[in-house]
Amino acid sequence: MPFVDRVSILVKGGDGGAGCCSFRREKYVPRGGPDGGDGGDGGSVIIRAVAGTDSLADIVNRKHWRAEAGGRGEPDKCHGRKAEDLIIPVPPGTLIYDRDRHNVLRDLERPGDEVNVAHGGRGGRGNRAFATATNRAPRQTQPGTPGEERWIVLELKVIADVGLMGLPNAGKSTLLSRLSRAQPEIADYPFTTKHPNLGIVAIGGERDFVLADLPGLIEGAHAGVGLGHEFLRHVERTRVLAHLIEPFPADGSDPMQNYKTVRHELDMYSNDLAKKPEVVAITKSELPGSDAVRERLAKELNREVLAISAVTGSGLEKLVRSIVTALGERMKDEG
Repeated sequence: MPFVDRVSILVKGGDGGAGCCSFRREKYVPRGGPDGGDGGDGGSVIIRAVAGTDSLADIVNRKHWRAEAGGRGEPDKCHGRKAEDLIIPVPPGTLIYDRDRHNVLRDLERPGDEVNVAHGGRGGRGNRAFATATNRAPRQTQPGTPGEERWIVLELKVIADVGLMGLPNAGKSTLLSRLSRAQPEIADYPFTTKHPNLGIVAIGGERDFVLADLPGLIEGAHAGVGLGHEFLRHVERTRVLAHLIEPFPADGSDPMQNYKTVRHELDMYSNDLAKKPEVVAITKSELPGSDAVRERLAKELNREVLAISAVTGSGLEKLVRSIVTALGERMKDEG
């Protein structure tokens, strides 16, 4: 199933049912009076965050979502049936926008969060409701009011504790597959990752964390070049960044400059994003000469740079410990 993280849909609440015009007619009751019931309310369209859903793919092929209309009122003071609400399930982390007004309706961060995006119409009153002391046989009724209708935009921002970032082909997908049970697409060419992949890194107890393999950044990403906005939108929700650097890029570029390129894109996009805790690691440490690259980066950055290999498993335990430490500090700051 393809990953979809942004979709526009038309939602419409159900129309209210019309009121009924009726009079009680029974033997020996010559003046039974009006007994037309009210119409039922139309159903509303509700968007709800549901755990276990990780894409908007189930929604993208259906552009129009309409709730059921309420039932018409009936004789003998019977009200029309109230229609069921239409529930649209989405992944936690979905933002709901009004397309035309450009305002956020709700940020569905946690499972169970929901928002009513199109209210159902009210049912109309039957003629019984119009009876008065001077008007004992009213024939007027009300039609139901129409349901609310509008275009909305659903935008998914992946919720993960840790986001793997770096230039394309830095080894993010391979690392995710090694640390978790996720099975992202892996190949020896740039831009393999077209959408975020999530995996749970099991540490034991309640310290497991969600790791996201995000599409690689390229220069100009903050301005929308390549998969820039899609990447940056998802990385906003992470608590810690794990920055992976390839020691010997296929294009011959300098690893230090590659690091600066990614950091520049974060700075240009959001100050808050640039301030997130970061763990830096040189990947593919099994390659000869990679340790010299790591030492040079550590010296120039004046910080610890880890050496890891998703192929041999070298350094992965230390990487996980560093991430857990950064996560703990981040959560203390949030609390």
